[in-house]
Amino acid sequence: MKHLLLILIYKLLMPLFLKIIGVKVTSKKPLPTLTPYIIVANHNSHLDTMALLSQIPAKDLLRTHPVAAATYFGRNNWLSILSNIFVNTLLIKRREEGGTSDALELISQYLEKRHSLIIFPEGSRGEPEKMQAFRKGIGVLLQKHPDIPYVPVYIQGTGKILPKGERLLVPYDAEVRIGEAIHAQSKEIDAILIEVQDAILALKDYK
Repeated sequence: MKHLLLILIYKLLMPLFLKIIGVKVTSKKPLPTLTPYIIVANHNSHLDTMALLSQIPAKDLLRTHPVAAATYFGRNNWLSILSNIFVNTLLIKRREEGGTSDALELISQYLEKRHSLIIFPEGSRGEPEKMQAFRKGIGVLLQKHPDIPYVPVYIQGTGKILPKGERLLVPYDAEVRIGEAIHAQSKEIDAILIEVQDAILALKDYK
């Protein structure tokens, strides 16, 4: 039932909604046909998650989870339930919010079960068109799972359609640029972070 609901939202309704508000999605290649993989993107708006989920093949929607902060999307039972049903989130508590290293272990368990993830390495929505420093989590995961590819994504304009802290949508030309699946070449966490960030920024001028 939940799978059918996700298909209805993200394969039928969301593409039309994104088109109406001005979000264009381009892709160098289709997403991998085999899971798991990790979609890694910059982050300016809640629309980012919606746009990325709209690109997931219907058969993989139930096995694809945006990783989100439990302190925001799980701050009460109702919000936690809604984010699980309608967005299929994997809620974690960050270390500075009282979380532990168990959060990364939980994420690893999902990868080991062949589930895919959507991760925003900046950790939270920033100012429109300004990329924040990446947290180390994505580097740790890719170091631990070198067999799992990541898919870089560059997003621009969504922070002007729905800025952080706002609830009113303002139509604006925005674009989600999806790159090709890549296996991390670096072995050290900091080097992996640089590699992933460079892969995302390389899509900024991609046409």
